[in-house]
Amino acid sequence: MLNYKVEDATKKLAIARSLDRYSPPFEVIGEYKLIDNGIIPEATVHIEANGETIHEASNGKGPVDALANVLRKALMPLFPEIKNVKLVDYQANILDAHRGTSTEVEVTIIFTDGDELWEVYSMSENINYASFRVLVDGFEYMILKKRESL
Repeated sequence: MLNYKVEDATKKLAIARSLDRYSPPFEVIGEYKLIDNGIIPEATVHIEANGETIHEASNGKGPVDALANVLRKALMPLFPEIKNVKLVDYQANILDAHRGTSTEVEVTIIFTDGDELWEVYSMSENINYASFRVLVDGFEYMILKKRESL
């Protein structure tokens, strides 16, 4: 039987963020921008880390891929520990079927770096925003874990 331990990164990050001594390795400045024409989505983001402000843009095969690519592109020069991080499962669940397309969506992503597995989840009425928050937290978790800050 295959058994793998999947860390609850959302819970660990929430606990860490509640502490006065917590310092995030990076911050998203403003919000992401996503242009999705249904063919080649493009995402842009501003990140602040180590006293630098980084602005990047990237395309993807879909909106989540574009968001993941732009975050990776912005973060990799400063945080090479995310090099092998990849998404291994993506799930979106609606929370109130009676609200139809205006309902909140919970997005869960399971990540790996080839050695460990961790999951992150977030809710929003906007599936792309929930996906973006999960991607940000997934990368932040690995940076903190590799730097032994968690």
